[in-house]
Amino acid sequence: MSSVTRASLEQKLAMAKRCSHEGVVAGAKAAVVATVASAVPTLASVRMLPWARANLNPTAQALIISTAAGAAYFIVADKTVLASARRNSFKNDDNMLTGDYPDISA
Repeated sequence: MSSVTRASLEQKLAMAKRCSHEGVVAGAKAAVVATVASAVPTLASVRMLPWARANLNPTAQALIISTAAGAAYFIVADKTVLASARRNSFKNDDNMLTGDYPDISA
């Protein structure tokens, strides 16, 4: 049994930061795509459809667009972080096969 060293904790922290950064970047890209994908039909419908012109004020239009962008950001960021965590956990799978688990009792 090996004890947890400062180097291994710093390595895990660096990996967690990298995973979360990947999630932020992927989420931001998805939010930009979702913003454009929801803004075009929303703004076009307000210009062309009488019902939308009468019922969708600028606040409602912004709410529709920002909701789509926010949802896309959080969904993609979460999936990216989980995927990278899963990928990194399989890298450490050799510890499970050898039974060499870190000692966390200290």
